[in-house]
Amino acid sequence: MTDVAVIGVQWGDEGKGKIVDWLSARADVVVRFQGGHNAGHTLVIDGKVYKLSLLPSGVVREGRLGVIGSGVVVDPWALFAEIARIEDQGVHVTPASLAIAENACLILPVHSELDAMREGAATGTKIGTTKRGIGPAYEDRAGRRAIRVVDLLHTDTLAGKVENLLVHHNAIRRGLGAAEVDAAALTEKLKEIAPKIAPFVKPVWKLLDEARKAGKRILFEGAQGVLLDVDHGTYPYVTSSNTVAGQAATGSGLGPRAVGYVLGIVKAYTTRVGEGPFPTELVDAIGEKIGARGHEFGTVTGRKRRCGWFDATLVRQSLKVAGVDGVALTKLDVLDGFETLNVCVGYDIDGARFDYLPAGIDAQSRIKPVYETMEGWKGSTVGARSWAQLPAEAVKYVRRIEELIERPVALVSTSPERDDVILMKDPFEN
Repeated sequence: MTDVAVIGVQWGDEGKGKIVDWLSARADVVVRFQGGHNAGHTLVIDGKVYKLSLLPSGVVREGRLGVIGSGVVVDPWALFAEIARIEDQGVHVTPASLAIAENACLILPVHSELDAMREGAATGTKIGTTKRGIGPAYEDRAGRRAIRVVDLLHTDTLAGKVENLLVHHNAIRRGLGAAEVDAAALTEKLKEIAPKIAPFVKPVWKLLDEARKAGKRILFEGAQGVLLDVDHGTYPYVTSSNTVAGQAATGSGLGPRAVGYVLGIVKAYTTRVGEGPFPTELVDAIGEKIGARGHEFGTVTGRKRRCGWFDATLVRQSLKVAGVDGVALTKLDVLDGFETLNVCVGYDIDGARFDYLPAGIDAQSRIKPVYETMEGWKGSTVGARSWAQLPAEAVKYVRRIEELIERPVALVSTSPERDDVILMKDPFEN
């Protein structure tokens, strides 16, 4: 048995929530290790839809421990609003089912306000953020002025830490022509939320170490995707954290040997939310058809996703950068009924052929995708749970993707329902 990390290897929205939920049936602990409540995971269980942002997907299963690791930035007000929403759906979240790392950093109202002011400014690069304060919170963490979860357990020293934080933020707000934040009011707001979060706060690194020693299976759940990684993504149109599998070690406190198998989630086509390059984007009726059939709207923001053909060149690069062992291919059913399907197998930039995505945004803007055309299928893949239930052309599509991305497909998802999965390899059986 081995512990597994699940990450997205495109621009997020690959269907990680369903796969993590499906795998959590084999796990004891599910750990979120980066990102914040900008991530959105939709789970469909027995026809009931659960929309999660900050909570680990494992919380919807009884008997599983959900963990929010130190690599996550936590908006405590958003967290408890999310807990209230899923409790209305019958899922009870208690300190026995959720642990929050004491050394995780907080997202405060000042962060989301700064995020919105920057995106709304007349000048500067529009990143297309969710305006939830993720980037500014990570900036404060790197700047060593952040308020951490553990600080809420020591409210007698909180005021000084808030004042130190606001020296930085109020200077920025003055420059943007915004009113300064009152330190006393923010401190009081934090003191009010402190008793609610306190029962969940744990030394997560120790908790996870004890779980490993006890032989429990751990599932590490990533947010966003490799192409949004702050180092390896389409910079500057990226998130503010590392989304690759290596972050599972840093963001949980377990170390790199804790992850035995890395499962990369890949959509059978490509989508992206927000700004930035997208070589295979379809701004035509086919793109609209894919978006409509795939219900391509953001879980968190409701924003319409940009849609395009599968980009094997990008996915292959992401898999290598992130150290992925095998792939879960999702939303294959969305491609049912297309006469032909295109797969990007390389790029043309000013007449030169590339088998990878150059890092420079200027070169990225001049990419022309090189396509391989494949025959589509007339039959349905919806709900298939074995290879025998797939049309022959669909099997060929999956096998060709395996060849192009140079990694095996470990499982295929054929609908949003939890159990509609074709399993070739159980990631825990490494």
